[in-house]
Amino acid sequence: MWREMRTLTKENAEGVAKHLVAAATLLEEDSDLALAHAEHAARRAGRVAAVREALGLVHYRRGEFNDAIREFRTAKRLSGSNHLLPYLVDCERGLGRYERALDLAASPEARSLGEADNIELAIVVSGVRRDLGQPEAAQMVLRIPALERASKQPWAARLFYAYAEALLASESEDEARDWFAKALDADSEGQTDAAERVAELEGLVFIDALSDDDEDNGEAVDEQHDAAGVALPKPSPAAAQPDDDGSTATATATATAPATAPADRDDSLEQAESTDEAAVAPEPIVPGQLTFDDGDEDNRRA
Repeated sequence: MWREMRTLTKENAEGVAKHLVAAATLLEEDSDLALAHAEHAARRAGRVAAVREALGLVHYRRGEFNDAIREFRTAKRLSGSNHLLPYLVDCERGLGRYERALDLAASPEARSLGEADNIELAIVVSGVRRDLGQPEAAQMVLRIPALERASKQPWAARLFYAYAEALLASESEDEARDWFAKALDADSEGQTDAAERVAELEGLVFIDALSDDDEDNGEAVDEQHDAAGVALPKPSPAAAQPDDDGSTATATATATAPATAPADRDDSLEQAESTDEAAVAPEPIVPGQLTFDDGDEDNRRA
């Protein structure tokens, strides 16, 4: 990305970088403000592929799949790289356009992917097959050499998790539990909820360990709650996205509900440009590596 930034003035490049860092940092707590930062960066550096990729990823995480497709295609055209293909396929899946997703996954561009991107594509295609009610096909697409030799690679936990999901779809619960356990062992960064899935399949019940009164005054709960865990989250309802022809398709993933935005959004945007504080913390964003992990498989929908 920084090579591309050389086409900008030094001042503009620094401002754009701060907005990208702010977008990545704020995405979980305030996706609206994160989007505002990403859009501002795109207005200042619309011909930089990494900036358009970052904007596409924010739309993707918000479940705005048509907007994400537009930005990913622009980034692909500017960079000449196909590394965003798994995201494009997943966006088609999110819009319920399964045949289009499978066609895109089988396109010539897929042959140029590196190992990590090819594994991510296989994970997405497996998810498409599950959505189509084809659990056996969902398993077959993941029975690749990488599945046998995976251990602690960055993609290993997601690959194991996706295979466990495919097994579970065919009601092979014992095997699925084993593969969720493998995902848990490989998931050193908490990319998945494999621990909860293992516990669920083992029949463990998770309840809230604190009552409302105890949360208010900090008092300890009584003995009957000593062994309690954490309540499992409920799935969010699917989001609806407009199709290219103006119709509506049901998305298979939704973004986390945004928190309330700060009272003065413009002040926040200007602060990202005028101070160095926003540039501290997250590592610089580079093409093909800008991801926002939320500990759920929908980070890249398996």
